[in-house]
Amino acid sequence: MAFRAYSEKYLAEFVYGATDGTVTTFAVVSGVVGAQLSPAIVFILGISNVLADGFSMASSNYLAEKSDQQLARVPTEGEKAPLKTAAITFVSFIAVGMVPLLPFIAATTLKLSPETQFLYSVIFTACAFITIGAIRGVVTRKNKFLTAFETLFIGAIAAGVAYVVGYFLRGLTVV
Repeated sequence: MAFRAYSEKYLAEFVYGATDGTVTTFAVVSGVVGAQLSPAIVFILGISNVLADGFSMASSNYLAEKSDQQLARVPTEGEKAPLKTAAITFVSFIAVGMVPLLPFIAATTLKLSPETQFLYSVIFTACAFITIGAIRGVVTRKNKFLTAFETLFIGAIAAGVAYVVGYFLRGLTVV
């Protein structure tokens, strides 16, 4: 299968996995920073989130694709392989979902302040959203600047919600 046809066929899995990976990981980052917790918590929760949620998304994708095919009862032209859709979702979730954590990972060897770590995380996350959107635009033959902006805008809203929730819950103690 030619690369263009392959990328068109599995674009949804890439966009879904990469966007959700970035959003959920940055939500962890934003929530922890908003709550003014230790950057070490970002690292621990972020890695846990990327691996567990990535596997969950891939599993759900596999089961959904398999269910769709079982409902159809007759194989259709261009049918997607459930294992491939799951793998693409998982890999894109992990690879792009790690982007918001990079400054926190780098801080284990570099001396970066928590504020600098968060600033770099915001910048890297914005770049990830822009890249996901631009790829979407190239594959769908739509304006890549508009699709990049749309993805950045939606991602920024999700990140903002997480930060605000963390900020308002920052003094909460659970007994």
